[in-house]
Amino acid sequence: MKDTINIREGLEILFTKWSGEEIKSFDPISSAGSNRKYYRISGKSKRAIGVFNKDIKENQAFIQFTKSFHQAKLQVPELYISGKEGQTYLLEDLGDQSLFDLKVSEPQGSSSKAVLDYYKKSLSELLKFQFIGKNKIDFSLCYPRAAMDRQSILWDLNYFKYYFLKPKNILFDEQKLEDDFHKFIDLVLEANQDYFMYRDFQARNIMIHNNEPYFIDYQGGRKGALQYDLASLLYQVKAQLPDSTKEDLIAHYLKELANFSEISKETFMAHFHPYVFIRLIQVMGAYGFRGLIEKRSHFIESIPIAIESLKNLLPKFSFLEDLPELNQCIQKLTEKTQLLNEKSKLVVRIKSFAYKAGIPKDDSGHGEGFVFDCRALPNPGRLKEYKHLSGLDKEIIDYLKKHAKVFSFLDHIYQLVDQSIDNYIERDFTNLNINFGCTGGQHRSVFFAESLVKHLKNKYKIKIELTHTQEANW
Repeated sequence: MKDTINIREGLEILFTKWSGEEIKSFDPISSAGSNRKYYRISGKSKRAIGVFNKDIKENQAFIQFTKSFHQAKLQVPELYISGKEGQTYLLEDLGDQSLFDLKVSEPQGSSSKAVLDYYKKSLSELLKFQFIGKNKIDFSLCYPRAAMDRQSILWDLNYFKYYFLKPKNILFDEQKLEDDFHKFIDLVLEANQDYFMYRDFQARNIMIHNNEPYFIDYQGGRKGALQYDLASLLYQVKAQLPDSTKEDLIAHYLKELANFSEISKETFMAHFHPYVFIRLIQVMGAYGFRGLIEKRSHFIESIPIAIESLKNLLPKFSFLEDLPELNQCIQKLTEKTQLLNEKSKLVVRIKSFAYKAGIPKDDSGHGEGFVFDCRALPNPGRLKEYKHLSGLDKEIIDYLKKHAKVFSFLDHIYQLVDQSIDNYIERDFTNLNINFGCTGGQHRSVFFAESLVKHLKNKYKIKIELTHTQEANW
């Protein structure tokens, strides 16, 4: 609590100094997988995004890159002011809508012209970062490395090894895998490395502001190859761009590239898929650390999607044939997941209920399974404006997601249920009942039941039956 107070006090002082206004609102913003803390701060006429980050070197990179990019007229937020201690700064508020938000709001497997146009605009702007940006920034400020060199790539590969392969119980020969890592790094470093590499160029870091794409979170940027950033955007795991859209966007990027360089399509594409692979491996390492180690639900949900993406891309990763130990690790990872899903006869029955009506009876004869009591959590049903709504409505979902204890409750549920499902699949069990209860069976229990269904559908190929027992009374 003391740290939170100090952060707020520091940012309030910074905002008042910059704006000359009294603060009217100070609201936290989700930071996803980052350790940075973000706040939307508003005065009478001015507002800004306040950022706190203990990592001073990372802050120095971001602040100086922002100044350089802004002077070069690249579409980044304006830096208003930074704290003398090096841990806080204020940025232009670009709003809440990202390109990722637009993409995932569409039906899966499709891309509208509007979203496709934003992707194309983003790639055109990316080239400015890669070519113009490299002449504007001081690469000695890059953190933790000035270039995507052998050490950087090895870090990413080991991240995947220790935080994904080992927790997934994939067996390998340590020395042979290390040898393959270095062979793969030799292949990747054959590509020209003399450009600014954004490092985390993905749709979540592209904000749609005044109908234009603006770019954030480039503090990990360094010198590197062009292919990496294109791979990052097109093969972002949860965006799930259709293959036809990817081909269209690659063609657009290569056409725009001709305005900056004489690099041929053949030269560029010769190393493109190795960069798709290293980016996917880096992301899976992050999912492993945040999900399998730290048990964060958002990242746990992304793991099966990432493995499925890896499996679908294997025909394009022909270079793995020359890396036998790495290849067998990838094969085991995809085959193990597929085998577990294909052989499962498990049916998971999920119900929301009202305690006043009693815990739902089990008709399968296998016992009640889990019963989660949601009554200790914030109750939107106590508020007049929410009484007529249910846990299916956006207003209720948004209300519950404002509370950290809701996410903590979800994380515990996912851990318990996943452990049982993994065990039940291995033992060829056929039934698991999971019940969520609250006072009226309308708000909290419905929200948690729906959240678990979404989590399980992302992670397993099993039959799920969902029942809201009080739906007729809403």
